[in-house]
Amino acid sequence: MSSPTERTLTSERLVLDVEGMRIERAGTGDPIVTALDLQLAAGQSVGIVGESGSGKSMSAKALIGLLPEGVVAKGSARFDGENLLDLPERQWRTIRGRQIGMVMQDPFTMLNPVMRCGRILEESLLAERRLSRAERRAEAIRRLAEVGITDETVVDRYPFQLSGGMRQRVAIAAALARDPRVLIADEPSTALDVVTQREVLALIKRIQEARGMALILITHDLRVAFATCDRIQVLYAGSLVEVGRANDVRERPLHPYSQGLLLSEPPADRRVRQLVAIPGSVPSANEVRGSCSFAARCRWAQQVCRDGEPPLAEVGDDRRSRCIRLPEIEAEMAALLSKAEERGVRPADGRSDDALIDVVNIQKVFKSGGRTVRAVDDVSISVRAGESVGIVGESGSGKTTLARMLVGLETPSGGEIVIDGIPVRSWRGLTPNDRRRLRRTVQTVFQDPYSSLNPMRSVGWALKEAIVTHDRGGTSVERRVGELLESVGLSSDYARRRPASLSGGERQRVAIARALAVEPRVLICDEPVSALDMSVQAQILNLLQQVRTERGISCLFITHDLSIVRQASEYLYVMHHGKVVESGPTESVLDHPQHDYTAQLLSSVPRFEEQWLTTGGPDVPQTSRHERSMLPN
Repeated sequence: MSSPTERTLTSERLVLDVEGMRIERAGTGDPIVTALDLQLAAGQSVGIVGESGSGKSMSAKALIGLLPEGVVAKGSARFDGENLLDLPERQWRTIRGRQIGMVMQDPFTMLNPVMRCGRILEESLLAERRLSRAERRAEAIRRLAEVGITDETVVDRYPFQLSGGMRQRVAIAAALARDPRVLIADEPSTALDVVTQREVLALIKRIQEARGMALILITHDLRVAFATCDRIQVLYAGSLVEVGRANDVRERPLHPYSQGLLLSEPPADRRVRQLVAIPGSVPSANEVRGSCSFAARCRWAQQVCRDGEPPLAEVGDDRRSRCIRLPEIEAEMAALLSKAEERGVRPADGRSDDALIDVVNIQKVFKSGGRTVRAVDDVSISVRAGESVGIVGESGSGKTTLARMLVGLETPSGGEIVIDGIPVRSWRGLTPNDRRRLRRTVQTVFQDPYSSLNPMRSVGWALKEAIVTHDRGGTSVERRVGELLESVGLSSDYARRRPASLSGGERQRVAIARALAVEPRVLICDEPVSALDMSVQAQILNLLQQVRTERGISCLFITHDLSIVRQASEYLYVMHHGKVVESGPTESVLDHPQHDYTAQLLSSVPRFEEQWLTTGGPDVPQTSRHERSMLPN
């Protein structure tokens, strides 16, 4: 029996046919997406991949009639014989949700926070279905069961009372309530831990196959796209640069950008000396009009690439590429891909005796009404001088709560914390001198740089504030700002910019520079790359490694991604339900897990070389015990 990836459009009925779709700013005509073609058949899944700024989400919004004000789409997007791009809002109301559904990255975008989940689902059902109150409730419960939520009381909960995975399941149930023929999923698993990510993607895939529904998956994660989709479309700076079957693109990318995305993925099975990162960032479609959009970041670019825009040409069986130099460089591209798959390196064995952070039997208990939650339960960890320590686990495992206790944002309920020889169980009880010393010893880099950057102030102001607050004298403040920016790969000109004008990777570099302003001995990195594109992740991880090497800084690296923690740490703690269930040298723990939970995490990591998601039946993953434990009493 042929696999889904072997099916072709010739044997299936097209439900959506997009040809030459252009998205631009009204009035100016500045392009956002220059020309998108997409053919989608019933039961087929197409992945649109690319970095932030490539035009993926804007294309999705055009296909469901939700473009922001001042942005228009032109061209053809035929659905049931009608061009969606020409429809007025009145006609869209008969298609959006009913025929074409959408799941977004943040379920709060779709779920009304002041409505109970049951009411949200009831409102999503077709209005012409006249049901009694009891029948509507029963239908909401049935729809929740379809997405694996078997606890009927969830219909009475508000979205904020659910875990991230359960909220996403409710959002999927709402999107599917009107039984659409096409589902657009825009980064539906990006913010989720690996276990929940796998469950949500498997859920979408199984429902899609059981219903014969067409799926458009938008993601920056190639591993997810390859595991989920039949076909891949690679979008860059508003134009398609490669199109092909998922297996073909995975095994032999035929555009330098596709290959760059593949190479920048951190390998799950080995540690490498340095991650491959695509230099620079995605330009706007307007900046690269009339030339190869990728030329500025491509190692093989020549003048011929800049003299005109290459066509999206046939380059093989059901393959298209926009690289004009492909015949000349294809062999070199293949050799580079093979070299990247060579055996990895192992970090040095052993730990130093100089412990900068010692956590002994720490506990944190939260109480809400009559409910008690042990967020951190009798945990002991240590961070030694010059060492990078990883903490990995699902959302809700206690990782971030532990980090917050280390920097005084939470007070432990029990146990001891010693940082640089100072007992710090309660920061309120510290002397001012000890508190200043600890602030200089430990700094934090958060997942969202806006947590540490004032959007109303310039980058230079933010760095000056950190320098002056912890002034150690010596170099002038202005010169120190320039040095800090250069140390994270940014020019001194960035001091005049505000955070809103920076890309996600640039903002994270500034956040790292701000943390380095006080010359700390330990950096606590709490999911610092989880919201970034893979190529930008590689840049930031390489930067952190460089900073550690040059400054001898220790690092406590918190993440839910095992591929990243292998690259970023030498010693690893695995947390589950508030406890450390396994610890040891990172390579040993990941190569030879001793605890079932660690093995479960490893099995949830998407892999290029295998079909990661099981398919073929209507069954869907049920809510895990961890997810059910997030429900309030």
